[in-house]
Amino acid sequence: MVALARSQVVMPQGAEASDFEADVLAGLSATPKRLAAKYFYDGVGSKLFERITEVPEYYPTRTEMKILRDNAAEIARLIPPGAALVEFGAGSSKKARILLRAAPALAAYVPVDICREMVEQEAAELRPDFPRLKVLPVVADICFPFELPGEAKAAPARVGFFPGSTIGNFEPHEAAAFLRNAAEILGPGATLIVGADLIKAVDILNAAYNDKAGITAAFNLNLLTRINRELHGTFKLDSFEHHAFYNRGRNRIEMHLASLKRQKVKVAGACFDFRAGETIHTENSYKYSVESLGGLARGVGWLPAGVWTDPDKYFSIQAFRLTGAPPVRPAE
Repeated sequence: MVALARSQVVMPQGAEASDFEADVLAGLSATPKRLAAKYFYDGVGSKLFERITEVPEYYPTRTEMKILRDNAAEIARLIPPGAALVEFGAGSSKKARILLRAAPALAAYVPVDICREMVEQEAAELRPDFPRLKVLPVVADICFPFELPGEAKAAPARVGFFPGSTIGNFEPHEAAAFLRNAAEILGPGATLIVGADLIKAVDILNAAYNDKAGITAAFNLNLLTRINRELHGTFKLDSFEHHAFYNRGRNRIEMHLASLKRQKVKVAGACFDFRAGETIHTENSYKYSVESLGGLARGVGWLPAGVWTDPDKYFSIQAFRLTGAPPVRPAE
């Protein structure tokens, strides 16, 4: 039996709950109303997102997985022996497993996620499959600085892994701040491997966020369920509906929850008025070109080190290195 280490806790649960309440109240008081996409991922939300990745319209996950499988050996050449692999916003470990198999000389794998339940469950499932690898989960908000476990800090190099096009959920200035923060966490000589969705035909993008099975709609509405459960909210889910569309001018998909009627909702003792048709803006998903993401990364000190895409140019995996990164291992 493999002993399960406790995840490193970097934010008390009370503080996490307090941040959730403060952010929700501020977002619902804003004009227009908004909620942070990071709060989608409670236990139910994380499982719903895994179901989204399996619907036929949602191409990003299967496309990224194929890029990883087809290019695993080449991507792994960017990972020095003895390095620690740090996955930002880990969620499911299925993408990381591809790199873990391709880079068996890793010293540690550090999955970092805001959802304690998800990150600890994934770590527990990984350990029996990689018995020689130190799996060291961290519960943290990747938008802010956090401490790496001692084993990762002691490794000769750290490689960041940020798959899933999660970087597209940030506003461009927030994406730059994340890349700057990742550089500080990983330290000099680090490498960062990023998955990014590419700009493409509008009909493909709109279909991906409006699947016929309604899983994305359920994922969006689950945020209201979480508010009801954790903040004594009075949202009636049948009075809101999922809206998702591509904003061509800003190269992003927008997700909203639209009020179907004029209504009042209470959250944590505060009352909020909704007009019929008024929305809560819950998520953006920016689409990049290889050049635009590369330019963003260079602006905060990351130098391009590799690009891999699918034949249709739907998705990309891009690697960046900080100045002083160790040399790429030669092909065997």
